[in-house]
Formats: sequence, structure tokens, C-alpha cells
Amino acid sequence: MRRLLGLAAALGWLTLAPAPAAAQGGDPLARINLPDGFKIELYARVPKARTMVLLEDWGVILVGSRGPVIHAVIDEDRDGRADAVGVLFDGLKLANGIDWKDGWFYVAEQHRLVRYRAPDLQTLAQAKPEVLYDKLVDDPWHGWRYARFGPDGMLYVAIGVPCNICEVSGLEGTIVRFKPTGGAPEIYASGIRNSVGFAFQPGTGELYFTDNGADNMGDDSPPDEFNYAPRKGLWFGFPWYGGGKDRTPDFRGRPVPRKATFPVVNFGAHVAALGVSFYTGSQFPPQYRGDAFVAQHGSWNRSIPDGYRVTRVKFDKKTKKAIGREIFAEGWLGPDGEAWGRPVDVKEMRDGSLLVSDDRAGAIYRIRYVGK
Repeated sequence: MRRLLGLAAALGWLTLAPAPAAAQGGDPLARINLPDGFKIELYARVPKARTMVLLEDWGVILVGSRGPVIHAVIDEDRDGRADAVGVLFDGLKLANGIDWKDGWFYVAEQHRLVRYRAPDLQTLAQAKPEVLYDKLVDDPWHGWRYARFGPDGMLYVAIGVPCNICEVSGLEGTIVRFKPTGGAPEIYASGIRNSVGFAFQPGTGELYFTDNGADNMGDDSPPDEFNYAPRKGLWFGFPWYGGGKDRTPDFRGRPVPRKATFPVVNFGAHVAALGVSFYTGSQFPPQYRGDAFVAQHGSWNRSIPDGYRVTRVKFDKKTKKAIGREIFAEGWLGPDGEAWGRPVDVKEMRDGSLLVSDDRAGAIYRIRYVGK
């Protein structure tokens, strides 16, 4: 344990176990409702925690933000609680899109894609960025990227539109993919308003992604989306459709230019569906295996708030197709309509427990199954 904690101390990182929430005026996690047999605990305090990359061989989690900072979280003794949390990189331009592959740490900033040499944490902490592409849509409106490597070895990056509802051009409203060494992006899917979460289904390797519906179309329109993109070239309807099959007022009078691919699951309007993770472990009961967990960040454009939860998308075990959804964890939204937390990303740990990041509370939680 001394090796990484010594590095953390040398870098000036905060070294401590997370303080019990009860010492801060009551345990807010006691408000979280979960299915029978599940338990949620604080894993780490991380300011504005969003996307996560798990490097469990190192005992490290890398955490992006919708800001300039990437944190590193160290749990060297693997006891399920952080021993140190510190700033790994600062001065980035919306450091939300992150992933790791083959000794390299990739960061999709608002305007560019870079990577850092990362055979170990010490080398990574001292690495300089290698610019792989510097012509991403450089606009702060929906400028926080999501990035993840696919089973084809390519890095997929989501690029939102710089508007609420508008004409799009170039890379706007797409999911693109890059070779690990960079170069020009290839558009994989288009007609997407703002995806901030996707995952590849185990077994099939096929892409599923969330998309946030348009604002200012009413409390219950349009739905947020859970989409299926099994092949390159599909178009998902934006800006003619604001979400689901709901037409946008701006484009309602215009003919739809091509066949749209509609969601396989609709979420509630404005719930802000973000991070996705398929469950492959054996810690949870068998019926959860192969299902997807989706973080819902929560609404701002709704008279009665909705979201602020983790939703389970259920898949048929034989066909591997999505068949419905249900609430898995909720309670970040209080009965007074005020939210104390906002889930962002979901990742499965090697032991089968689930990590959930929260950028409002500045925390990462661990959900595990302990039995009834």
C-alpha cells in the first residue's frame, strides 16, 4: 500500500479514507431505495465526479469532469474505500471523455482528442499529451464528450450538437470513431442530439447509447432515449425528431429526409440519461446478468423534476434484445423536489459490484449485493 500512497503524497494529493457521511449531519445514502439485498456505500469523495475508467490492476480509478480536471482515486488495499484522491491533470477543456487502452490514457476534450503514455500511474502523472485530432466541434453547448473503446479496437467519441434544436453540419450530432493512433474520424452514427453515455453489449459487441431529448417541448415531451446501433450508418432522427417519435416544432413542417432509427427503450422526458454499463458479473442475482444500468442525471426543464436515479434496462436472455426498464436505485431527489445528488456514470467492478458517480454531491458510490 505504501507505493501508491507514497506517490500520492509526493504529488500533494489528499490522502485519507472517506469521512462517514453521518459525521456530516446524517447519512444521505440512507435515502436511497434499492431492491432487496442490495447495499450502497460511499467509495470516495471526488469533486464534480463524472466519467470513470477503472484500472483495478493498479488499484486506481480515473475520474473525468465537466471542467478542466481529471482526478485519480487510489484504493490500494482494495477494501472498497478510497485511500487517496488527487488531481491528475488540470487545465483541460471539458475533460469528460476518458478511456484507457494498451498503456495509453485517452482524453476527448471539447475541441480535441489526446492521449498520455500510461504504463503505470507514476508515468501517467508525469506524461505530456500527444494530440491525435484537434478539429472536434469547439463549442461549449453540449461540448462534454463521451469516449469508449469498442471491441473493434477503435475509440468511439460522442459529439453533441451546439444548440437545442438546429440544423447540423460536419461532425455535429454524431458518434465517431478513431484509430488508437488518431487520424481523421469516421462517422459511425448520426442524427443524435447529445449522447453522454454508451456501451458495447457483451457477446454481440453491438453499440447501445443514450441520447438526451430536446428542451422546451413540454413536461412530457420528448422522451430521452436508449438506442441500438448494431452497424455503421444509421440515422437517429435529430433535428426532425426531438426524442423518440416526437417531432420538433422547428422541423415539423419539413419532410423527413431519410428513414430514422427509433429508440429501443424510451425514458421519461428530460431525465437526462447518461452513463451506461452492461452487467457481466456474478455478484448480483442471475436475472441481472446481461442487463444494462443507466444513470439518469435528472431534469431541469420540467415543472416536476424527474430522473436523479439509476435505471435498469432489461434484456431478453435468449434474443439479447431490450425488453423494458425499471427503477434500480432512487432517492437522490428529495420529496420537496430538491436534489442532493445527480448520478452521471455507471461502471462494473471486477468483483461484480457497481460504481456510480455523482457530480452534484462530488462522490462515487459502490452498490453491492449482500443477500436478503
